[in-house]
Amino acid sequence: MGDSLRENAGGLKGAVILKVTRQSKNPRILIVTPEVTYLPEGMGNMANYFTAKAGGLADVSAALINALFEQGADVHVAMPDYRRLFNVHIASVLGKELETIQSKMPEDRVHLAEDRAFFYLPQVYSGVGWENVKISLSFQREVINNIIPRVRPDLIHCNDWMTGLLPAVARRMGIPALFTVHNIHTMKVTLAQIEDRGIDAAYFWHHLYYEHMAWDYEEARESNPVDFLASGIFAAHFVNTVSPAFLKEIVEGRHEFIEPHIRRELINKWNAHCAFGILNAPDPSFNPATDRALIKTYDPKTHVRGKQANKILLQKNLGLIEDEQAPVFFWPSRLDRIQKGCQLLAEILYTVVSRYWNRHLQIVFVASGEFRRHFRDIVAFHHIENRVAICNFDERLARQAYAASDFILMPSRFEPCGLPQMIGPIYGSLPVAHDTGGIHDTVTHMDLEHNRGNGFLFEVFDSNGLLWAMDQAMKFHSLPREVRSVHVERIMTESIQRFNHTATAKQYIYLYEKMLKRPLIVEPMYQ
Repeated sequence: MGDSLRENAGGLKGAVILKVTRQSKNPRILIVTPEVTYLPEGMGNMANYFTAKAGGLADVSAALINALFEQGADVHVAMPDYRRLFNVHIASVLGKELETIQSKMPEDRVHLAEDRAFFYLPQVYSGVGWENVKISLSFQREVINNIIPRVRPDLIHCNDWMTGLLPAVARRMGIPALFTVHNIHTMKVTLAQIEDRGIDAAYFWHHLYYEHMAWDYEEARESNPVDFLASGIFAAHFVNTVSPAFLKEIVEGRHEFIEPHIRRELINKWNAHCAFGILNAPDPSFNPATDRALIKTYDPKTHVRGKQANKILLQKNLGLIEDEQAPVFFWPSRLDRIQKGCQLLAEILYTVVSRYWNRHLQIVFVASGEFRRHFRDIVAFHHIENRVAICNFDERLARQAYAASDFILMPSRFEPCGLPQMIGPIYGSLPVAHDTGGIHDTVTHMDLEHNRGNGFLFEVFDSNGLLWAMDQAMKFHSLPREVRSVHVERIMTESIQRFNHTATAKQYIYLYEKMLKRPLIVEPMYQ
């Protein structure tokens, strides 16, 4: 495990001498996250009902917490008390009030930060930027003032800009801090605004990252904004992104949208051997053998019949030509022309459909985004409604499309991690993708002669590159079914073993142990 992580991220040389607040037999880990999909049974009477998800961060947090807990780690979780969200979820199951449930959990390892800023939110984040800053500051105030003193952790794991002040606090207190960058987005506020929310910024102000050089606290307080994401990277003892390749691309300056100071701080951590890339993994519910959204479940051995049944149903429901032999390409990502490359497909949509007209090539979109209208115009103009289906995002339909399709399309300009290129192969749908970021780490171009690879990659980000990769996919689809099925079975089996939360959690645990300089699990805590 250790060698793999070093190969991906440059090694853990130049160890940092760290001071911790206490020495327990089993190191205590505090994971601070603004969202989590689920918490494991046993962490509290009703901990598994605390569900607050906006994106992939929730899944990664849940997986890591669950893996640590199952192995007997002394793991604690700090998250906002999304009272309205929790009550709705719990009431739908038990009809009980959250206050009653919380009163029964005096010894729990789930620590809910309390503030009206997030009590009554209908979702994890507000649609207004400044409201999210208020939520972040209120959350971090409770973690700083109440949760850290109560938990007394040996290590703090922070996630994204919403927890960007905490590594500075941890450094001031002598506690090792890991800061994970899931999203490169950031926000800026002044020290005065931070203090207005009840945080004593003067205690740790010199560990923060400012828009301009800060020589004096009083001078910086009113007019020199603090960058949350840059502060988290700057102050943390170790940082990680959610794929090794994306981190390397940032360090090499391959993405102009990355702000120079963010890149500079990541370069500093990289050069100090304190920056790493750890891939996310799909939710374990993405499994064609158990997925309840499918009309027929299947595994690697039975994938041919399973995918045929799901394909015919999807074609029927979407008004496509019903042909179990038709090659189906699935677009699983939002239709975002800045990141996801949907304009590349728009340029060649009719070309690729007409090129394989007699083979009934079909393309299915299950995605949100303004660019959806552009695809609908192309489909209507060429009257290819029975070959191209454009659907709004729907979780159940997306799962059916994974099972029904032969290929997924991911021509992303950049990809910090990406999950569809991992989910697709689990369902036997091979990626057709641009070789970048997390895609580079998870997709290998098919090499039939040596029986390896799991997709079709193009290197130059343009429509010709995408067309070439789709042609390569169609050559694969032209092989006899018995030949294709052998390769798909191999890819499904390898993907199920490789793309899972256990593998991701092991890398985080290894990094924790490097930071702590001792084993994470000294003795079992739970039976």
